[in-house]
Amino acid sequence: MDQEHQAPERAVRGRPTKYKPEYVEQAAKLCALGATDRDLADFFGVAINAIWRWSTKYPEFRSALKSSKESADERVERSLYQKACGYTFDAVKIFMPASHNEPVYAKYREHVPPDTTACIFWLKNRQPNQWRERVQQEHVGPDGGAIVHRIERAIIDPAHVAN
Repeated sequence: MDQEHQAPERAVRGRPTKYKPEYVEQAAKLCALGATDRDLADFFGVAINAIWRWSTKYPEFRSALKSSKESADERVERSLYQKACGYTFDAVKIFMPASHNEPVYAKYREHVPPDTTACIFWLKNRQPNQWRERVQQEHVGPDGGAIVHRIERAIIDPAHVAN
């Protein structure tokens, strides 16, 4: 077939993608540290829409983001649980007594008591039917009775109205 009768090649629209396969590992590490899609866009020097397009077009990229974000969410969930229940951890106080040339390290166990706000948040989200706030408003009339709507009509004699 001569060149005049060949079908034209399909033109590619838009700019070439900035996506690179090594972004999968980088994005996974960033998301595991709590990065958002906007953070990823800033890191890779692209618009946030590019991150969303890459997630659609490249399954390995989407999978890396999803699993790493879930991992970060699980860490936060565990931390919230610990804060709600209270926890104990090993700590060290460092002293420098006047009579010593070296610091003194004193190991101890510190206890963090349960946090009421964390408890409430946890329970409202995990058991919403039992722990949601219920606002119930009831409108009643005098002495708890029914509300009575009354429309009164008065006819006023103009002769009795004081000027």
